[in-house]
Amino acid sequence: MIHLSNLTKRQGVRTLYENGSFQIRSGEKIGLVGPNGAGKTTVFRLITGEDQADGGTISIDPGVIVGYFSQDVGDMRGRSALEEVKAGAGRVYELAMIIADAEKRLADCDASPLDDDEMTQLMERYGDAQIEFQQRGGYDLEARARAVLTGLGILPEDHERPVEDFSGGWKMRIALARILTLNPDVLLMDEPTNHLDIESILWLEEWLASFKGALLMTSHDREFMNRLVTRIVEIANKAITVYSGNYDFYLRERDIRREQLLAAHKRQQDMLAKEEEFIAKFAARASHAAQVQSRVKKLEKIDRIEIPPETRTIHFQFTAPPRSGNDVVRLSELAKVWQRDDGRERCVFSGVSGTVRRLDKIAVTGVNGAGKSTLLKTIVGHADPTSGSVSIGASVNIGYFSQHALDVLDPQQTVFDCVAQRLPDASIGTIRNLLGAFLFSGEETEKRIGVLSGGEKSRVALALILASPVNFLVLDEPTNHLDIESREVLLRAVQEFDGTVMLVSHDRHFLRQIVNRVFEIRDGELRTYEGNYDYYLEKTTHHV
Repeated sequence: MIHLSNLTKRQGVRTLYENGSFQIRSGEKIGLVGPNGAGKTTVFRLITGEDQADGGTISIDPGVIVGYFSQDVGDMRGRSALEEVKAGAGRVYELAMIIADAEKRLADCDASPLDDDEMTQLMERYGDAQIEFQQRGGYDLEARARAVLTGLGILPEDHERPVEDFSGGWKMRIALARILTLNPDVLLMDEPTNHLDIESILWLEEWLASFKGALLMTSHDREFMNRLVTRIVEIANKAITVYSGNYDFYLRERDIRREQLLAAHKRQQDMLAKEEEFIAKFAARASHAAQVQSRVKKLEKIDRIEIPPETRTIHFQFTAPPRSGNDVVRLSELAKVWQRDDGRERCVFSGVSGTVRRLDKIAVTGVNGAGKSTLLKTIVGHADPTSGSVSIGASVNIGYFSQHALDVLDPQQTVFDCVAQRLPDASIGTIRNLLGAFLFSGEETEKRIGVLSGGEKSRVALALILASPVNFLVLDEPTNHLDIESREVLLRAVQEFDGTVMLVSHDRHFLRQIVNRVFEIRDGELRTYEGNYDYYLEKTTHHV
């Protein structure tokens, strides 16, 4: 369906990839992976024609419809959420507008009569549009759009709301719904699970599993990738490499290939050393001149094996925390009521009671809007309870990470100054070592916060938590914006953290590897499960 042949793409003086090739075949589901900045999003832009390659060709079979979901949703306004999604259906939506216009003109015939030729042209256009509309599944368009919006967490009562009333994260869901409703032959998806909760991710996973078209996607969600893709295309070290299998297979195969490359490189280096030793030893002897020249020519023709550099990854562990009391938090009849924009009150939860014990690693779960983040905010003191109480135990030092923490970072500060402000007594070397662990070194430490990507801001926020000894980590979606490798490093650090953890995350792999208790907020109440995440799923019959 889509053939990318001998692609070369440069950004300024930097080469992203050179002579790279792969194909997207009908019905195939492919994961696109590689370090940040390698050029994954550029591949999407090359396919859609938003960018041009410096070499090679991209050919798309005639008639193939390509749908592209990107992180840039553009300017949405002037339509309801439902109309915005329907408008993404391309030709089907155009036909709907033609039919609606024709029906209006026919209804107005009494007031504005048409002559015979005009009536004939109008009826022909109306009839042709109806036939094509039916062939393209137009009569199911609204039902499809509503089903997709609801599946992505936008309730039916919100379908008619103007898109400008939705926040950025919800607009991302509307943009995603547009692409899914289009139901193209090829889906290009750049991080489709960002801004989605677990319920919406599960719905999307099921939708994509039954999708008949081809899929090329990036995702930082390891389990999502494993469940869907059957092939991996890696962009790294200026090359495009194809692996047959899911993400876990790719990791194993990549390590095997690197070991083989290292072994081949060592054999070649040993051979080159022997040849160069012979040349150096006999270069001055006339009796060996022919042999020396032969070996020099041989060495000139050899393709030298190059070892690509290791991908830089975050490397850190939380400092050993001071010991807290055995009861870290006690919740007693806790309730939270928010004042809505229309003046009405909304009860988020009520009667919440429970105890967080030392060394617990607790997942807070619940459907979107259940109050997971609100509960964490109330525990750390960023929101006051409407009634009830939160009692923090003895010697508890809280480290709190939330998505809003990224917004309150001073955009004018440099990365170095931001951390130095938190550690006024630390030496420059200590601060640079801490930043180096989070991949900020050299000139990168002088970047202003305002120019950082979401992932870079997340790393700064995590570095700030690490900067002071805490024994109670409260993490609200800590993996958002982090790539898979960085998530794995954070996962290991939280696993080894000798303190207490409460977290909200939509990353199922992350939850499975960490938690030993689950607090679920359901119907405004707190339900406690004394077991790991799989135990919770078993008890609640969630099949995820």
